[in-house]
Amino acid sequence: MEERLKRSEVPVEATWNLKDLFETKEAWEAEVQSIQASVSGITQYKGQLTLNAATLLACLNAQEELQGRLIRAYAYASLHMSGDATDSANVQLMGHMNGVYAEIAAELSFVDSEISELSEDAVAQFYALEPELEVFRNHIQDLLDSKPHKLSAETEQVLASLGGLMGSPYKIYQRSKLSDMTFDSIEDENGKKLPVSFALYENKYEQLPDTQIRRAAFQSFSNTLQKYKQTIAETYATEVKKQVIMSRLRKYDSVTDMLLESHKVTHEMYNNILDIIQKELAPHMRRLARLKKRVLGLDRMTFCDLKVPLDPEFSPSISYEEAGKLVLDSLQVLGPEYSEFMSRALTERWIDYADNVGKSTGAFCSSPYGAHSYILISWANNMRGAFTLAHELGHAGHFMLAGRYQRHANVRPSMYFIEAPSTMNEMLLAEHILKQSTDVRMKRWVIMQLLNTYYHNFVTHLLEGELQRRVYAAAMENKTITADFLSNEKGAILESFWGDEVEIDEGAKLTWMRQPHYYMGLYPYTYSAGLTASTAVSRLIIEEGAPAVERWLQVLKAGGSMNPLELMKLAGVDMSDPQPIKNAVAYVGSLVEELEALFE
Repeated sequence: MEERLKRSEVPVEATWNLKDLFETKEAWEAEVQSIQASVSGITQYKGQLTLNAATLLACLNAQEELQGRLIRAYAYASLHMSGDATDSANVQLMGHMNGVYAEIAAELSFVDSEISELSEDAVAQFYALEPELEVFRNHIQDLLDSKPHKLSAETEQVLASLGGLMGSPYKIYQRSKLSDMTFDSIEDENGKKLPVSFALYENKYEQLPDTQIRRAAFQSFSNTLQKYKQTIAETYATEVKKQVIMSRLRKYDSVTDMLLESHKVTHEMYNNILDIIQKELAPHMRRLARLKKRVLGLDRMTFCDLKVPLDPEFSPSISYEEAGKLVLDSLQVLGPEYSEFMSRALTERWIDYADNVGKSTGAFCSSPYGAHSYILISWANNMRGAFTLAHELGHAGHFMLAGRYQRHANVRPSMYFIEAPSTMNEMLLAEHILKQSTDVRMKRWVIMQLLNTYYHNFVTHLLEGELQRRVYAAAMENKTITADFLSNEKGAILESFWGDEVEIDEGAKLTWMRQPHYYMGLYPYTYSAGLTASTAVSRLIIEEGAPAVERWLQVLKAGGSMNPLELMKLAGVDMSDPQPIKNAVAYVGSLVEELEALFE
């Protein structure tokens, strides 16, 4: 039986270089101690922030500098944990950092509380007296806008001190998934045992052309999920209860109102994404499912068959190095400054691409301010991985540019925009590959990769968003969130979307257990918002060339200095209008139609 590598057995070149953050753990420990000692440089201003502009500016500057240091220290611990959650040293590292983070958050909670006491007139006078306060205008305005939802300073301090505990549901979910879950091995047609893990199932088996192995892997995968469903359901229910309690304490009308506030979008924009895509995309996706069933000669179309490639024999393996060159070439259109970041990421060990026991599943990009980005993926030698790599490099490029041109206070945009730069890179990669070849088979393959991207964002994550909408609605009515409730709701969502084209079995209904996004506010729907924007902008780049590219680079450099609507309008897209959503869905429909014609 083939065993997964331990972290210590992974080639160092396949891992990220955390020494770029801190040379040693001792250096990290010294910095954490120094950060804790530096907190007094901010707390000295307690009780004085409403007195004059100079004091407020001095405090905010000191806080910003400390936050940058704290984020880098937190990233060091978090990335160690993501690399191997089975290593007790990493667990201790993360536990210590969580404690420090919560302690500092509690000590500094007075800053936001005192700023919230200012009137609009007083703030206007402060700007006039200290123009540098303009750097913090967005943050200050957010605090003023949230006044009706602020609690007493003492209560805010208590809540901040509980920050580590508030994040417990997510941590418990991750530990259960990465450290405790084991999966039965399966056998191929020759009786050879094949290992199953979260990463192997989602990165390999789910796309495997061999129907027998693919379905056997899904069964093994589902059997383990079934064993943990009560624990994970209670964990998620705790997260939901926490959000409901917080929304009521802060006197929001609903959890959704509370969680959308930081996105800076309207309920209409949120619901448009969920409603329009589900309704208008479903027919296109059902056609794609029918096409797969026919072309692949499947006896039936099950949930675990949805990601299998249409032309399995035309799916050559690709090495990480080859994929990196392909992606780098495709992003040259974004100019030398952007390309420099991409090249550095690929050559200076910003990316951890090995698969090992205890490593976090999926893919992500962490971009601690004042340091370079770090990307986690698990390379499975398939071409789909090239699109995942391009996606995460999109996050890296975005935050490296924003970090170069913005202060820490303005580096991070609304979550509503966060997935646009990443999905843009996937669009550019597809366009690059299509330009390289006129071969019909290659064209089919690229269209399938694009459809995989839309499936990931417009189906997988969108339907997560729909489940969240239902769960929070039920929780606000004091309904109990159980494993059966979650499975039944997820099953109903999948059945409504796929109709009679796809069999939704018990394993499919457990899909709510597979993603960590449920513990990240209203994150899931933002994938669709980002892809809607990048679809529109990528079309503009194809049509206009350099002017559209320059606008896009300005958007990336703007970071969080503008709200998401302003950012997207700068790029040439108005997301307050449902039309871009409809256009993006129609574009998906055209891809399905083109694919159908190519398989005639």
